[in-house]
Amino acid sequence: MPSLFDPTRIGDIALANRIVMAPLTRNRAAAGQVPSPLAADYYAQRASAGLIISEASQVCPEGQGYLDTPGIHSPEQIAGWRRVTDAVHARGGRIVIQLWHVGRISHVSLQPGGAAPVSSTARIANGKTFTKDGFVPVSAPRALRRDEIPGIVAAYGRAARNAIDAGFDGVEVHGANGYLIDQFLRDSINDRSDDYGGSIGNRTRLLREVMHAVTAEIGGSRTGLRLSPVTPSNDAGQDSDAQALFNHAVEQLAPLGLAFLHVVEGQTGGARDVAHFDYAALRTRFTGAWMVNNGYSRQMAMDVVASGVAELVAFGRPFIGNPDLVRRLREDAPWNALDSQTLYGGGAEGYTDYPTLDAQPA
Repeated sequence: MPSLFDPTRIGDIALANRIVMAPLTRNRAAAGQVPSPLAADYYAQRASAGLIISEASQVCPEGQGYLDTPGIHSPEQIAGWRRVTDAVHARGGRIVIQLWHVGRISHVSLQPGGAAPVSSTARIANGKTFTKDGFVPVSAPRALRRDEIPGIVAAYGRAARNAIDAGFDGVEVHGANGYLIDQFLRDSINDRSDDYGGSIGNRTRLLREVMHAVTAEIGGSRTGLRLSPVTPSNDAGQDSDAQALFNHAVEQLAPLGLAFLHVVEGQTGGARDVAHFDYAALRTRFTGAWMVNNGYSRQMAMDVVASGVAELVAFGRPFIGNPDLVRRLREDAPWNALDSQTLYGGGAEGYTDYPTLDAQPA
């Protein structure tokens, strides 16, 4: 019977255990959207995770949607991430980067030249983003022209190559949470009339093209994908037939031999039963490692791995407050409380200063 604490292998990446640090936006990048020196400490502290998935990182300048999020499209960003990956590897960890384009979840102040964000649609999202003025409503987007889409796809491929140059063990493509790829997938958002809109086959086209571009650069065995079939995050309304949509999407990716599929069950960071979805049916369509996420307790995580329902369990916010979360899970030790006031932006406070078990008084 497999254990949460057993080593495993996903594609070409060997993991010390089945515990994954989920991607967590912290808004602490330096000028030029370069990971700060503190980021190397932050991720290295958490290197006991079987796998770290880095915070989402924009694949191009237009992909940015929040203040001080890192990118993976400039030489300076590659160098900044190299410091992070070297620090994680020095502690025996494994780390992949999450590749991100936010689409319409952005603000003109974050876009090159103050341009409108781009999306599958020109309809504005009912949501907010984080800027120099704090949390503000997102800006109205414009729908991508058909001739612009190949450039978006190519940006993902370049970003994947940059990630390997930066020392990452692989990448995770962010196809979830109402960001650009999800904006194309869901008919609640995508109102296009070209070959990227309408039918399920058309709406999954961008995802297919992105995944083909990424795997052409670095191979399927170092590539993962994150999906959130029913989350309402970022004004992502439910698709009219989410089961058929995501079943088809995953079936179409089977030939790529992806290393893992990272599935958010229910509402990201919220209710697991926000809408009905048959995750077991989705899993039958995927041959790589199955990673589950959203509100898992220690017992839930151990049970889901022991039963064979999933190979990996991703924890998000628990890793913020507990750099040694793997040890705490193994020993059933208490978890540090999370300081919600220091989640976004700032320096070391609430970032690299959470105590480990060894640093706490008896």
